[in-house]
Amino acid sequence: MTQLARKQTVVKRARRVVVKIGSSLLSAEEGLDLRRIRTLVQEMAELATNGREFILVTSGAVAAGRARLGLRERPKTIPQKQAAAAVGQIDLMAAYKECFEARGRHVAQILLTREDLSNRRRYLNAKHAIAALLEARVLPIVNENDSVAVDEIKLGDNDNLSAAVAALVEADLLVILSDVDGLYTADPRQQPNAEPVPVVEASDPQAERYAAASSGRLGTGGMATKLEAARKAAAAGISTIIADGRGDDALARVLDPNAECGTLVVPSTDRLASRKHWIAFTLRPQGVLHLDAGAAAALRERGRSLLPSGVKVVEGAFGAGDCVRCVAPDGAEVARGLVNYSAGELRRIQGAHTRDIDSILGYKVSDEIIHRDDMVIA
Repeated sequence: MTQLARKQTVVKRARRVVVKIGSSLLSAEEGLDLRRIRTLVQEMAELATNGREFILVTSGAVAAGRARLGLRERPKTIPQKQAAAAVGQIDLMAAYKECFEARGRHVAQILLTREDLSNRRRYLNAKHAIAALLEARVLPIVNENDSVAVDEIKLGDNDNLSAAVAALVEADLLVILSDVDGLYTADPRQQPNAEPVPVVEASDPQAERYAAASSGRLGTGGMATKLEAARKAAAAGISTIIADGRGDDALARVLDPNAECGTLVVPSTDRLASRKHWIAFTLRPQGVLHLDAGAAAALRERGRSLLPSGVKVVEGAFGAGDCVRCVAPDGAEVARGLVNYSAGELRRIQGAHTRDIDSILGYKVSDEIIHRDDMVIA
């Protein structure tokens, strides 16, 4: 299949599209670039036909607030970023609301943090809320909740947030618009002879060296984070197009099956179930289980559940239902998953046979420490 044919297949099937717009596209020295916002909104409104749905993941709040507060540079501390985001978010959403309503579309604001997507109940609440908005033909606009986010819970950049949202809503396509026309063999801003990469497999290790980890003055994510986001989306079976969003017809070209632009990142044939994608890429492990060689092999080679007899050391403080890492005797991560017992309970039953759990604890929640359905192999 040719490169253009691969894009045609992906775009023609894309009914639900997550579009991420970076700070470099929306920001100007005086605040927001309202002309750019109007142009992108007009394109989305015109392209939202024949059943196609859009979910917008937008940057720009911190940059807008920076200008409003008279700051010369992007805020560097969490409190400064929170303050700028709180001020700028109002301007950002007002601009989107005005532009979309001029084209007969209502919008809704969704603010998320890592904590929202790490908690299964809140994850599902967000999923259901966005589904209800789409059903009502309201366009969801998602941003990281910078005004309350701190280092422990912040997603860190809207590239990775867009991948998480794409998996959350079970999108057909993720589009990441920035000020660079996709992936190149080198950073085109430093090496003029760099060649564009039209299509790349998400699992291709060569793509790693192509990604130039450079950030714009107003943005937080370079090409490395965009490739990382595309790989996370690919793990949920979602293709990603990374493209230049500066042209007046930027989004239209991306969604034109016959136009060659940007880089298409296609997933591997193996697709993680939604729950396992959530475990692998959204949850933050709260502890480590050190396994014996037999248990590590049973997980890695035979896809078995983890039993207490295979656990040698329990590291960390966590509760039942938390995500933990499972490591082999050589320290390599074998898997991660949701535990059925707390750290204190596991320290009492580690190395024991399943039949002895009840007598040791006085009760038994499950035979397995981690069931294979709640586990992702590394």
